[in-house]
Amino acid sequence: MSKRDYYETLGVSQNAESKEIKKAYRKLAVKYHPDKNPDNKEAENKFKEAAEAYDVLSSPEKKQKYDQYGHAGMGGASGGGYGGGGMNMDDIFSQFGDVFGGGGFGGGGRSSRGRRVVKGTNLRIRLSLNLKEIAEGVEKKIKVSRLVNADGVTYNTCNTCNGSGQVTRISNTILGQMQTASPCPHCNGNGKSIDKRPQGTDANGMLKESETVKITIPAGVEDGMQLKVSGKGNAAPMEGVNGDLIVLIHVEEHAQLVRDGQNLHFDHYISFTDAALGTDTEIPTISGKVKIKLEEGIQSGKILRLKGKGLPSVNSYGTGDLLIHINVWTPQKLSKEEKEFFENSKKSDSFTPKPTGKDKSFFDRVKEMFG
Repeated sequence: MSKRDYYETLGVSQNAESKEIKKAYRKLAVKYHPDKNPDNKEAENKFKEAAEAYDVLSSPEKKQKYDQYGHAGMGGASGGGYGGGGMNMDDIFSQFGDVFGGGGFGGGGRSSRGRRVVKGTNLRIRLSLNLKEIAEGVEKKIKVSRLVNADGVTYNTCNTCNGSGQVTRISNTILGQMQTASPCPHCNGNGKSIDKRPQGTDANGMLKESETVKITIPAGVEDGMQLKVSGKGNAAPMEGVNGDLIVLIHVEEHAQLVRDGQNLHFDHYISFTDAALGTDTEIPTISGKVKIKLEEGIQSGKILRLKGKGLPSVNSYGTGDLLIHINVWTPQKLSKEEKEFFENSKKSDSFTPKPTGKDKSFFDRVKEMFG
């Protein structure tokens, strides 16, 4: 399952200040606190989810990385996080225990006056990349069609709530008068309504417009990752916050190399003669061909490793290798003279299999490759 947007988790807008982020987290932390929800696994997961979101959004460095790359920048395709077992309850209380003290809670997704913050819808695109682009990182310019607020559109302050976005009701109860606030029904909590809109726009004074968006792709991204370009989705009506552009990464197949995480695999077929005598041969890599030497007597199934010729990690945890799988090609059609040669070779002691402890079995090679 894809991880929820951290801003959505806390119920705050992307331009929320640190104080609002902290208040929003405190409200959720108190609501889903284990002491209030004993033996409630769902509440525990929500408690951890809120802590994960707060950990990122309360850190300027992490927040900047998240705003640029989304969950991909937090540790792989699905991101890191407490929900995955990275941090237990004791860690959360130790690191964020201070947020449980103090007074009231902030209204997630609302301005300081209580007016609902409208966010534009996200746009999604699929971006195909080749292995060279993934190895080096790349900058792409993509044309997208997005909703924007038209020039000349004007708004009126809502007369019902006077721009606050909320209406207050006072009701009598057996305990006395109770005051409650709810979103204004006339402006839907926006605090304003449309006044004038140019011709050709929709009911909210918006229209479609093409824009070329620059997308920076970090090296090492994987197929299925989602990157986020903040603020490049559809604009929001009533001067709200723009949505985001979600970029789904698709990795194109390479003609010769197969990706496995950070490692690359290449099936190299050699002739029986080259296997017996040894040879110099060329191997394709992402950056071009390299020449390697095959020792005489090399066996089919041998795996050679070129260190550092794989792909980098999106989180800068080193670079993978290129694994070369040697396959000795057995002749399928032989001339009369060739058949006579091999018939005579049967009698040669050199053609009799004599595996030693150095010749690893298939299972040994698999364990070595994935160990």
